[in-house]
Amino acid sequence: MGHGPAIKWEDDKSVPFKIKLGLWMFSFYLLLYGGFIVVNVVNPKLMSTDIGSLNLAIVYGFSLIIIALIMALIYNLLSTRFEKKYDKKDQGEEIK
Repeated sequence: MGHGPAIKWEDDKSVPFKIKLGLWMFSFYLLLYGGFIVVNVVNPKLMSTDIGSLNLAIVYGFSLIIIALIMALIYNLLSTRFEKKYDKKDQGEEIK
């Protein structure tokens, strides 16, 4: 028994925006992560610096994880907005 797709796939006109946004976010995260690696290679003792009850390595590491999650949410939000914007444009509605 063959099942077809549940919906008809159409062209996503927001792809150029999503590619550009993804590349900018990737570049930003690459700089943050690169900074983490550089500090660990050049001056590893700096990572043992206390920040409150934790050291810099833990704070920086968890910050990278949290920033990645926040960036994923931002990407999803902005991508969804642009998809809806282009859907409205295709349907002939005025875009604000």
